[in-house]
Amino acid sequence: MLEGITSHVPNVKITFFDGLLIDFAKKAEATIIIRGLRAVTDFEYELQIAQTNRIVNSAIDTIFLTTSLEYAYLSSTIVKEVASYGGDISHFVPEQLIPQIYEKYAAIQNPMEVVAKI
Repeated sequence: MLEGITSHVPNVKITFFDGLLIDFAKKAEATIIIRGLRAVTDFEYELQIAQTNRIVNSAIDTIFLTTSLEYAYLSSTIVKEVASYGGDISHFVPEQLIPQIYEKYAAIQNPMEVVAKI
């Protein structure tokens, strides 16, 4: 999904890792970690992680970006909840991802129905 919505941005690379973010950042030769914040509660948690990461590897900085007020309330949990009941998620996610998200929750709720379609 991420590759699909970022394919038009030439300098974005989507990858995954197991383990600690700070270890992955070092392996990727990153010097900055960017983290998003929605609310004060996010800041407390993220600050603890950033400070811990700084102790583990002082060569990697963390930068926090705050969300616009329009999306401050939104979380993946809310989107999952709405999608799992078939609610309208068009205001929360890119249009091209909506069918995939609904399909995922249909498979979770009706696994045999999805298998029958295959």
